[in-house]
Amino acid sequence: MKNTGRENATVEEAGLIIGEYKQEGSNGMEQKVYKLMRGAGAANIAVGVIQLVVGLVTGILLIVAGAKLIAGKSKILF
Repeated sequence: MKNTGRENATVEEAGLIIGEYKQEGSNGMEQKVYKLMRGAGAANIAVGVIQLVVGLVTGILLIVAGAKLIAGKSKILF
């Protein structure tokens, strides 16, 4: 039997031979992706909260303006 040198392979080399070993640096790339996704999610939540507040304030102002128009409709002459 021919000696291939694989009998004395380390665990890492064995993983490479079997194909189950991850590429170096892939974990760092995943962390970058998760940080990017976290930033995008935080920005979306912030914009959503701002839209909610602006929508409520605008709605309240429109209701107040409409109420003033209705209250003063007897003073309007055509």
